[in-house]
Amino acid sequence: MAVKSVSIRIEEEMLRKIAYVADYEGRSVNSHILVLVRESVRAFEREHGEISDGIPPEVNVKPPRKG
Repeated sequence: MAVKSVSIRIEEEMLRKIAYVADYEGRSVNSHILVLVRESVRAFEREHGEISDGIPPEVNVKPPRKG
């Protein structure tokens, strides 16, 4: 599996809090964020069904705002 890099914009206070929790859990910030992302995907798949590997690029973007 290829490993990709992504940049995110995050408020300084939130980053400090994530770093605190990550340190408490014995992880780096990067590892902790990966744990949170994996948990989020698992929860989504439990509710909506498994996400297939063939996700078309147009689906892999932020959905438009409703209303």
